[in-house]
Amino acid sequence: MPVETTLYSLSDQAPQPEDRREGDRHLTLFRVGTMVVDGRRELCLIKNISAGGAMLRLYTGGLELGSELTVELKCGQPLSGKVAWVRDPNVGLAFEQPIDVIAMLTQSEDGPRPRMPRIETNAFVTIREGASIHRARACDISQGGIKIATSIQFARNAEVVVSLTGLDPQPAVVRWIDNGFAGITFNRLLPLPTLIEWLRGQRRQSRAA
Repeated sequence: MPVETTLYSLSDQAPQPEDRREGDRHLTLFRVGTMVVDGRRELCLIKNISAGGAMLRLYTGGLELGSELTVELKCGQPLSGKVAWVRDPNVGLAFEQPIDVIAMLTQSEDGPRPRMPRIETNAFVTIREGASIHRARACDISQGGIKIATSIQFARNAEVVVSLTGLDPQPAVVRWIDNGFAGITFNRLLPLPTLIEWLRGQRRQSRAA
């Protein structure tokens, strides 16, 4: 079963509403945050966060377009903005000032460092399975694996090698296939400094384009 976790993006744009319906086919492990609005504090789930904004799933409704609110992450960093759209139970928050997503991801916290969350990307990736080589588009990446858009019907648990420009080829295993997407788990976690440097390179390329 595909697992959905909080998705981070280097984009300067705030996340837009999703077209896909949420259902039982995806296990959701979204990051928990605290939402402060009109002086009251409530829990929310952070589905997507970019340099320009965030997509939140709320437990209580009542927010309107233009409402001001602040979201606090586990690391204590307050992110303030205004509601840009509402699609119950989700809302889009546009930040007052863009944030540095990479700096936020690498910020040290008390206790063991959590595993790197998923980072949205749009890089080309090469998947080698035996003698067959396939080109695909990477949707997101983490220390533990990658999600790709593909029409190839890989077998579950197929052994593959994932190649991305700027990273060493990664032996991996296909864990799931679902509606034109595939989830691939690396045999070894990518070192955090390696992934951070690759993400910085992707950001430089995006800004130069």
